[in-house]
Amino acid sequence: MKTLEKKTVADYEALPEGSPYQLIEGELVMSPAPAPDHQVVSGNIYLLLRMAVRGKGVVLYSPLDVYLDLENAYQPDIVVILKGSKARITRKGVYGPPDVVVEILSPSTAYYDLTQKKDVYERSGVREYWIVDPLRRTFEVYLNTEEGFKLVSKAKGKGVVRSEVLSLELELEEVFEGIEP
Repeated sequence: MKTLEKKTVADYEALPEGSPYQLIEGELVMSPAPAPDHQVVSGNIYLLLRMAVRGKGVVLYSPLDVYLDLENAYQPDIVVILKGSKARITRKGVYGPPDVVVEILSPSTAYYDLTQKKDVYERSGVREYWIVDPLRRTFEVYLNTEEGFKLVSKAKGKGVVRSEVLSLELELEEVFEGIEP
């Protein structure tokens, strides 16, 4: 049986600019363009975060390369990098763990967002990981503790989720505004 050779950041960087891939645990994984609901939710969250983080850091959105180690280069939907963060912003992308990573689930990427990428975000030191599902209208916030990611806030449909890292509450009605129920 033939085993696939693991890819590295060097292989990832050799791809043409704009290639629809992420490097997940040494495997190049294609990520098709997101659906309109995904983009509406992404825009809503970006705008809410942009106002909340103003003067305290920066909010960046995909496509943006985030390099976490030699076998993991992702394009999260949204990242927040606060002043004094471990992450460094360069012309090529972000190196190191952002303070907050937001992944908006799509059918083609949900498996990776909920498993492998979540594990890598946890071990690399992402302080908070948000998982948003436009289809189910759910929002989960995981805080990175000494025991790993711990679910600290969750809501479905309506209600509020809270970010401990950003000292921020988000109304789900604002997050999912503009998409059909």
